[in-house]
Amino acid sequence: MKIILNEYVPNLGDAGERVTVAGGYARNYLLPKKLAFEATAANVKTYENNLKQKARKLVKFHGEAEAKKAQLEAVGPLDFTRKSGEMGKLFGSVTSADLGEALAAKGFDIDKRRIVLNNPIKSLGETSVEIKLHPKVTAVVKVVVHADTPEPEAEEMETPETDAAESKDRDLENQEA
Repeated sequence: MKIILNEYVPNLGDAGERVTVAGGYARNYLLPKKLAFEATAANVKTYENNLKQKARKLVKFHGEAEAKKAQLEAVGPLDFTRKSGEMGKLFGSVTSADLGEALAAKGFDIDKRRIVLNNPIKSLGETSVEIKLHPKVTAVVKVVVHADTPEPEAEEMETPETDAAESKDRDLENQEA
């Protein structure tokens, strides 16, 4: 029986190859598992049309990914402000979900699973992050993490007079209670 393989089959061939196999092997194993289809004239024509359509879609998708890559790389760095310790370590982290939200705020709809971030960013500074837009197209975006600097509070100058007045007020409150 002549068949065309849909997928790689060990000891038989790769997807798209035309092979001849025993009728029982084709009917009982390959055809029910959709690993192959019979090589009739109509099936071959349909298969070739499907290949052409897939090729056109892949080219179109690749072109769109290239355009999106250029837009992403032109955006500039993504800035984040996080609380950090003295040595530049963040108390929290910047995750792919945070990056996805920042990109969404800039008008890009990118799934967080496409952001290649092996470990969350846990230190201050600049980092390059890859975004997989297509199997062959990867954009690189810069991420800058700044330290959250709290505003210094105005410290009141304590004088002996205010300390004495405050202690009298506390004493009166304690006596009333």
